[in-house]
Amino acid sequence: MTSSDPAAALRDRLIRNFNDVPRERFVRAPRYDTEGGSLSQGTAATQLGARIEVLAPGQQGCPYHYHHAEEEMFVVLQGEGTLRVAGELVPIRAGDTIFIPAGPEYPHHIINTSAAPLQILSVSTQAAVEVCVYPDSGKVGSFAPGVRLLQHQGAGVDYWDGEA
Repeated sequence: MTSSDPAAALRDRLIRNFNDVPRERFVRAPRYDTEGGSLSQGTAATQLGARIEVLAPGQQGCPYHYHHAEEEMFVVLQGEGTLRVAGELVPIRAGDTIFIPAGPEYPHHIINTSAAPLQILSVSTQAAVEVCVYPDSGKVGSFAPGVRLLQHQGAGVDYWDGEA
């Protein structure tokens, strides 16, 4: 890319091909096995994030959770599986687009309940400050620039603890 090629510069800032992004595999036996990569990292996007993810058969990519700030959308590109949402198990398949608003009404995660890989495009708003709740484990995560705090609900201290 050179300054003499404005189309190439625009492509570099605005376009990603999900077949070409570098991917990393995350495995935490026995339930988590996913391979994915960021589509939005390094682009001009400031309010949206996007990832491509492939869940191995019988696996999931993240714990059951809900966000207080971020809204999410998932597009099933290939395969089939199950969306666990609001305590229910909902079958999903290629072509389905799933919308998950922020808030406690829709805790969720996706499970590959098939014998083939499940490919998903994940898109979300990117809140600078986020609180995420994990109902199965009773954890809460607080995230902000320079802050990443995960703890069990009820494990906190009193508001005035350590203050004069």
